Amino acid sequence: MSTSASPPRSAALARFASPVVLVAVMWAIQILDAVLPGSFTGFGLRSWDLGSLQGLVLGPLLHAGWAHLIGNTLPLLVLGCLIAIEGAGRFWMVTAVTALVGGAGTWLLNTPGTLTVGASVLVFGYFAYIVVRVFSPRPIAHRIAHALIAVIVLVLYGGSMLAGIVGVGPGVSWQAHLFGAVGGGVAALAGARRSRGQRARSA
Repeated sequence: MSTSASPPRSAALARFASPVVLVAVMWAIQILDAVLPGSFTGFGLRSWDLGSLQGLVLGPLLHAGWAHLIGNTLPLLVLGCLIAIEGAGRFWMVTAVTALVGGAGTWLLNTPGTLTVGASVLVFGYFAYIVVRVFSPRPIAHRIAHALIAVIVLVLYGGSMLAGIVGVGPGVSWQAHLFGAVGGGVAALAGARRSRGQRARSA
């Protein structure tokens, strides 16, 4: 009996490996940045600089310092694990769409030459994904579950998310926050269309 219950439990835990791995990579990079000469932040996204487009991928993995990384770690893990419940594929899809849309919007609208790094673009994208997912056409039980999760997320992070867009201080990119959220919303809508297509094919 214990062996039959083991695979589902291990599969459920494996879903959460993706956000944990992502955060572990960020911490490993920050440790290397601290001990090696120079700084990795130069590989971030520099607005209006075509030579910095690698920052669309690398920018969210880089941080300006330990406080910056620590501040992003907990919300990234919490929100990322909530998305990973839907599977590793869905988590990485949301991460990729958020990074690309958030980075593109930041690259276009930030002051030319401004360097942007940090995982907050992903944090805002994950937040928006969870909220928008409530409105996806799904079985009522799933929508209720997502609504409850969204309410909890709004209570825990809603105020800081709003402040991160309209009340940011100097040196903080509201563009990355705003377009990260747009990317998360786009990922939620894309995921809903994909789910509808799969259900239609199976029918």
